[in-house]
Amino acid sequence: MKVTVGPAQYFRDKGLLEDAGTYIKNFGKTAALIGGHTSREIVEVSLRKSLSEHGISLKHSLWYGGESSESNIDRLVAELKAENIDVLIVTGGGKAIDTVKAVAYRLNKPLVAIPTIAATCAAATPISILYSNEGEFIGIERKAKAPDLVMVDTEIIMKAPVRFLIAGIGDTLAKYFETKSSVKKATPTALNQTAIAIAGQVYQTLLEIGKEAVTSINAQRVTKELEDVIDTVILVSGSVSGYGGDDCRTAGAHAIYSGLTIFPEVHETYHGEIVAFGILAQLCMEKTSDDELKTLISYYQEVGLPFTLKQMGIMNLTDSQWKKLGEITVTIEDMANMPFEVTPDMVIEAVRQADQIGNTMLSGSPVR
Repeated sequence: MKVTVGPAQYFRDKGLLEDAGTYIKNFGKTAALIGGHTSREIVEVSLRKSLSEHGISLKHSLWYGGESSESNIDRLVAELKAENIDVLIVTGGGKAIDTVKAVAYRLNKPLVAIPTIAATCAAATPISILYSNEGEFIGIERKAKAPDLVMVDTEIIMKAPVRFLIAGIGDTLAKYFETKSSVKKATPTALNQTAIAIAGQVYQTLLEIGKEAVTSINAQRVTKELEDVIDTVILVSGSVSGYGGDDCRTAGAHAIYSGLTIFPEVHETYHGEIVAFGILAQLCMEKTSDDELKTLISYYQEVGLPFTLKQMGIMNLTDSQWKKLGEITVTIEDMANMPFEVTPDMVIEAVRQADQIGNTMLSGSPVR
């Protein structure tokens, strides 16, 4: 049995980036920074200065490629394998982090993650989610490593657009609903029961203070609620799959997210926003009452999550598009974690039902 609960070390504080070298110096004297264009602009000056102060040379600053794809991973491995690099540093969101987790695994290098948004738990898991270069979901890559160190600068997270935190709340809510479903197929153990307990606490935390955390970013204030939600999204949620392993993985909500990525118009909607809608569709497949769904949608309205296809830019699907959505979604690995067999028609019916219920509550909610 092998259990990787999360990153080896996790630090979160306001202004933490200015002291990055203090923590990274333990991994060697040469480093490469990999991330998105914006994220590298945000961190590179302060990071380079702090590394230099501790005798570390930042030899490269590289764009990860825009998608967590095989071709981008291969390109970065080829570019860095002959270099004298002691430690890889990744900055950005989930796709950047997932890309470099796979690169670090292949190169067998220490990995430091500096998330610039709190939108996923990518920094705390030992898997990478792979996409095509066009953004369509491909699969789950287990030849990836959890970061040796995660550094979260609260001020950087606070200054990011609030939609990223909202998306993080959506993605993290799924831990509760998907774990409840996927664990039904497993024999109870100390590990998976611990994962269930953590998932329940994650859910309660977000219900209680999610709105306050969003308000904190809108007001540009670092509050305890914001700090707690950041830790919940980035770190604590990752420990659910860490403890639970394949017993407590993603399920219907993420499968429906992956299926919806076949529509180019949804690519302007963030991962966690689509997953939030996927939760509603999963609950429809599980025959959850309309009243329960409406209660959850009321929370979505409070924090700003989408709950209809229209809010995600998807409108007027043809019969062939609906058919394709159903057929592709049931092939996604996540769907196999549901405690019953799911057919394409069940997916179509669930997505339509969730959309219909959402539309009854749409008045006054923004279209993204």
